[in-house]
Amino acid sequence: MLIIIIIILVLVVIIYLYLIKAKSFNREHYKDFLDSFYAHRGLHQGRRIPENSLKAFHLALEKGYGIELDVRLTKDGVPVVFHDDDLKRMCGIDKDVIELSYEEIKALRLYDTDERIPHLQEVLDLVDGKVPLIVELKIFDDEKNQCKIIAPCLDRYKGVYCIESFNPRVLIWYKKHRPHVIRGQLATKNVYDNPNLKERLINLLLRNLMLNFLTEPDFIAYNYKYSHFFSFTLCRLVYRPLTIAYTITSQKQLDRYRKRFQLFIFENFTPR
Repeated sequence: MLIIIIIILVLVVIIYLYLIKAKSFNREHYKDFLDSFYAHRGLHQGRRIPENSLKAFHLALEKGYGIELDVRLTKDGVPVVFHDDDLKRMCGIDKDVIELSYEEIKALRLYDTDERIPHLQEVLDLVDGKVPLIVELKIFDDEKNQCKIIAPCLDRYKGVYCIESFNPRVLIWYKKHRPHVIRGQLATKNVYDNPNLKERLINLLLRNLMLNFLTEPDFIAYNYKYSHFFSFTLCRLVYRPLTIAYTITSQKQLDRYRKRFQLFIFENFTPR
């Protein structure tokens, strides 16, 4: 009986390690991304310089920082750079981005500034390969069609970029259709704040990196607040993948987590 229990436990451990497997860090593979700090949604400054605005990206370029940005689609399938599902916080409009056409989106302004929601191509033209990009794909359904729209725009970009997403199906699509593009699994304690049963299961799997065996991520982008979680710690120690911390807000935090992460996405301070 004891032998059976031991065998079962060993099998469970083997399966668990298989589920959380990630690619090991290779400096040559990631050389273009190393030695940079990444400005979260650009180098924004509250309501004066809005996040994910051309002005915030321009300022990050001036300081030589890499840039993290968010991409989602409008109603008519145009890729724009914007974080939230809805427009209420940034534009004061009680609508979702997906409910408006690009022409309607262009008419809006971020906070009370002259900045507007940029087209992805506008941002790529601005950056023009000057710094590396981390592009988060805000895709939570219809992954196949949405990836087919966004990927060609990124294909034409000559600069250095990688993609990341909370949605493992996005990474699976990229693994199959763009295997040369570096892809990262985003993870945190809860992706869904008020989850139903299905979403609770997704939260559990994602925060424990238990879909890595399907996505085969090149890196793990993890909420630094939960980097003590067992699955992240085990994945980091056993497989030694590239790890990216988000979102660091002070030099003290950055220094504290240097041993757990190689790269850092930051905001609201000047990292060193």
